[in-house]
Amino acid sequence: MIKFVNVDKVYPNGLQALKNVNLEIYDGEFVAIIGLSGAGKSTLLRTINKIHPITAGQLFIDGKDVSKIQGQDLRVLRRGIGMIFQSFNLVKRMSVFKNVLAGRVAYHSTFKTIFGLFPVKDKTIALEALDKMGILEKAYVRADQLSGGQQQRVALARALAQEPSVILADEPVASLDPITTLQVMDDFARINKEFKITIIANMHHVDLAMRYSTRIIGIKDGLIVYDGDVKGVTEEKLVEIYGRSLTKEDVLEGV
Repeated sequence: MIKFVNVDKVYPNGLQALKNVNLEIYDGEFVAIIGLSGAGKSTLLRTINKIHPITAGQLFIDGKDVSKIQGQDLRVLRRGIGMIFQSFNLVKRMSVFKNVLAGRVAYHSTFKTIFGLFPVKDKTIALEALDKMGILEKAYVRADQLSGGQQQRVALARALAQEPSVILADEPVASLDPITTLQVMDDFARINKEFKITIIANMHHVDLAMRYSTRIIGIKDGLIVYDGDVKGVTEEKLVEIYGRSLTKEDVLEGV
């Protein structure tokens, strides 16, 4: 379980991105975070793996206070939390297989990973992750030769290779076309259900958030203004989250 207790996040420039956040996210949930750009969605997500350390309050993962975790313990924490980015974050000149194998880096010393000294077990895990994502045949193709949707599947395979309990997704389909978007979201839903991995995703498409998630968190100006199931996301609640009524184009094309 992930638990936020009175969490604030203030950046060095004085911007307060999170304000007194209290949340509990349970194992196996598919949580979508919605809100305007700059509302604090990405900050909320990135406090979980301590990319952005919190300023005040407490953040627990399985009972461990994240703010107190450092060094090797932080490395162990992060290998159990996969991260998916809008821009895929692949090394484009490397093969798909080597990109996915990078998901095993946190299990070994820096020396071994620099020289690519991965054991057979890691290579097997990487290939199995590609197979789970349906792109095993692309294992030895350079990443820059793939479509956007295929690259995001590689990123998902890399996350699976970490053998995580949680996957964080920061606007994972924002750069994809509508058809590929649905395919990738189907992949997230399958990973959540089949492997019981908790998914926490920032979404700028309200319709996708409501279609795929089991829980919606609405954030505005760093404050949680909605936390509940999809059925509770009424027009009035969307006005509270976004500050105005949403048009059909807002819902379908992203806010």
